[in-house]
Order: sequence, then C-alpha cells, then structure tokens
Amino acid sequence: MKEFNITVVNEGLKEALQQKIDSKTKPVGALGRLEDIALRVGLIQQRLDPELKNPLLAVFAGDHGIAAQGIVNAYPQEVTAQMVLNMVSGGAAINVFCNSHNLSAKIIDAGVAAELPAREQLLNNKIAFGTENYLEQPAMSAAQCWEAIETGAMLVDQWAEEGTNIIGFGEMGIGNTSSAAIITSLITGASIEACTGKGTGLDETGISEKVRILTKAIRAHGDQEDPVTILQTFGGFEIAMMVGGMLQAAEHRMVILVDGFIATAAFMLACEWYPDIREYGIFAHQSEVRGHQIQLEYLKAKPLLQLDMRLGEGTGAAMAYPVVQSAVNFLNDMASFEDAGVSEGGPS
Repeated sequence: MKEFNITVVNEGLKEALQQKIDSKTKPVGALGRLEDIALRVGLIQQRLDPELKNPLLAVFAGDHGIAAQGIVNAYPQEVTAQMVLNMVSGGAAINVFCNSHNLSAKIIDAGVAAELPAREQLLNNKIAFGTENYLEQPAMSAAQCWEAIETGAMLVDQWAEEGTNIIGFGEMGIGNTSSAAIITSLITGASIEACTGKGTGLDETGISEKVRILTKAIRAHGDQEDPVTILQTFGGFEIAMMVGGMLQAAEHRMVILVDGFIATAAFMLACEWYPDIREYGIFAHQSEVRGHQIQLEYLKAKPLLQLDMRLGEGTGAAMAYPVVQSAVNFLNDMASFEDAGVSEGGPS
C-alpha cells in the first residue's frame, strides 16, 4: 500500500512575501483575495517569484453501480461514456474553458462502464466497468481501491516529470453526486438530507427518493470513519484516482485547484488521511450543488468564484485558473513604490 510523503507548507517566507505584496504600487490590501492567492502560491513553491508551469486540468471519469438502475440519477448511466467521448472530441464545456485559458486537458477513463474507442486524447486507466452497487456490497474491493489511488498518483508523477506545477481536478460520472453526498455526511456529521442535491436534474420527489436510498446504503454498512474505508465502500474509481492524484500533487508541492462537490469530496478524504495536504488546495468556486457549502465550511475554505455552476468536469477549476495566474503575475510584474518612484501612503 502506497504511502505519501507530504511536507508541511513552511511559513518561513511569509513575512518576506507579504512585504513584497505590500510594496506594490497600491494601497495595502487593495487587491483583496489576489493578495492571499499570491501569498499562498509563494509559500507552496517556497519562492518570492513563484511561477505557474504547464497548467493542467485532469478529468477522471467513472461509473457507479448504484446508477445502473436509474434510482438516484436523472440521466441514464450511458451518458458517462457519451460525455467522455464528447470531451475527447473537444465539444464539452471543459474543453472550451481549457482552450480559453491555455490549460492542457487530460481525460482519464478510470472506470467507465463501456468499452471506449482508443483515442490519443483519452488515457485508458480503467480499473473495472464501473463500481458495484453499494446498496448490496462495497463499491470496490480493497485491491481495486488501492489500484485506483495508486493510478492517480502515478499519473500525477508523469505530469510532474513533464513540468506541471499546478493542476486542477475534475470528474465525470453519472451517480457520483450520491457518492459525494455520503462521503460528505460521514466526514462532516451533517445529515444525508443536507448533503443530497438534485445531481444532474432530479426534482424534489426525486431528491426525497435519493435521500431514502442513500440513507439505506449508509445503514447497510454501519458507521465508518476511516477515509480509505469510506472511499472503498461508497466511492467511485474516479474519486479514488482523484484522492491519489491530489495527494501525489501535494507530495510534488503542486498547487491544487479543487473544483466543485465531487472533487471537494475527494479532497476531504485526502485531508482526513493526510491533513498536511490542506494548504496545497485552492478552492475554485462555490458550486450550486447542495452540500458543497457544508464541505467548504468543514474545510474552512473560501472559494474564489460564485457563478451558480453545478456542471462538474473541472469547469470551476478551469475558470478559476486565470484568477490564480493574475495573482502570480501581479506579484512578479507589478512595480513597487521604489521601482516606480511613487510616494508611499501613510497615516493621515
């Protein structure tokens, strides 16, 4: 079983970074959250002049056994495979946003319940043709869970070798909001009702039925606290790969852009397992999905954007990337008072 070597973010450069931020030609604090981001990236990279290299958005796709019956999802399970092929063809929202912001997009088949055609843009790392139905048994065997975790880590290793130092995580998988709701409830202690939303489009009746089914699933497996056990029992292959990928990204001291509800569920599991990962994460946006606010409050996280999005795919992370890029650019390129010959302000 793989262990991760995650270094605590050293705060030794904090004073020097803050001084550099405050010396720019602006009132102290006038760039608001951008100043916080610049400080965070500088501390992660342990540099006064941080840089973002080979930015990448990884979309992990997998199917969920519970979704095969259509009892927790508005769309049929085959939509997962169809949307993966749409992404591979460049037609999805995530493709548009990555192209807009010069992000490289990687699409990974973690466990789609279909035989997908070979494509250069598609990484075939399929663990199985979807997970098992966790109403009846754990979603994954222990071996499958660890294989998915280790595969996610292996992929991030490859991207790190290619020079990537900032990575966003996204997903695709019909039924994965159900997994994320259970994970969120078990970790935070919030009720499953509070954590369960409409997913891809359930109405209120559908949500009530979804809550009933997820409550039954939780009761079937009893109380669980260990993050890997929770992941194995209720997760998806795409979620497990994100957990492994996020942890490996932190080991490489990458900036981690955390997308919405499902990606945050993966990050929560990673934090429960290795708490030191927390300071490597930047939270992209406040999803409209019910339960995401619970996750963010539990993690004491303040997302960058609020756009009422709930698409997944890593779209929030892609939209947040230029904000992070702008923060790094002002730190490096904006003139200081001394450089510009501008008088600094003081008490009036």
